Amino acid sequence: MTNTDITYKSITASNSISRRRFSSGLFGAAITVASPFAASMTALAADDDIIAHISAPRILGDSKAPIKVIEFFSMTCGHCANFHNVTFPKVKSDMIERGLIQFEMRPFPLDGLALRGHALARSLPTARYFPMVKALMSQHKQWVRAEDPLAALMKIARLAGISGAEFNKIMSNRALLEKLVEMRQTALNDWNVSSTPSFVINDDKVLSGNMNYETFVEEINAYGA
Repeated sequence: MTNTDITYKSITASNSISRRRFSSGLFGAAITVASPFAASMTALAADDDIIAHISAPRILGDSKAPIKVIEFFSMTCGHCANFHNVTFPKVKSDMIERGLIQFEMRPFPLDGLALRGHALARSLPTARYFPMVKALMSQHKQWVRAEDPLAALMKIARLAGISGAEFNKIMSNRALLEKLVEMRQTALNDWNVSSTPSFVINDDKVLSGNMNYETFVEEINAYGA
C-alpha cells in the first residue's frame, strides 16, 4: 500500500471486520478484563462535535517538558501492545510524571479492526481515553484474536459503560472513521510513518519499532532529557 493510497475503503477492506453486522447481538466471544473505568463518569463524549473531539490531542505530561514525543500506534499491532504493556509503564512513571517528556498518542490503524478500536477509545471523554488504551492493550490477544473480535471489543466497551446501541453508533459513524484514516494519512504525509509503533521526537526525528525501556531512554537522552 503506497503512501498516497490510504483511504477509508482500503483500511476497512483490509480484513473482514468491515463486513460484520453491527447489532446488539454481537456477544459471541468470551473476554475478561478488569474495568479501569469509573462508573460515575459519562460513558461517551458529547455528540455536538464528535469529529473535533476525536481529533483533539491525547497528551500525557507537562507542556513545559523539554522533549515532546508523539507515538503513532495501531490497536491491533502486537509490537504496540508489547510497548504499552512492558515499556510504557516505566516511561510514564520515570519520564512523563517526572516532567522529562510530554507524550502524545495518535492513531495509525493498520486494518479495519484497529480503526474501530481507535474509534472506541477516542469517542470517550478525554480523561477516559488512556484507561481504554490500557485496557485494549493489556487484553490485546484476547480481543484481537477472538473468533468474533468486534464482539470482544464490544464487551470491553460495555465495561466502560457504553451500551450496545452507543457502540453500534460509533462503529457505523463513517465520518468519524474517515477522520481517523485522515489522521493516519497525515502521519504518512508529514513523517513518512509506515509501521507501528513509530515515535516522532521534538518534530525532528522518527524512530520505529518496539523499544525496550533502556533503548527508549537512550534515544531520548540524545535530546538532553
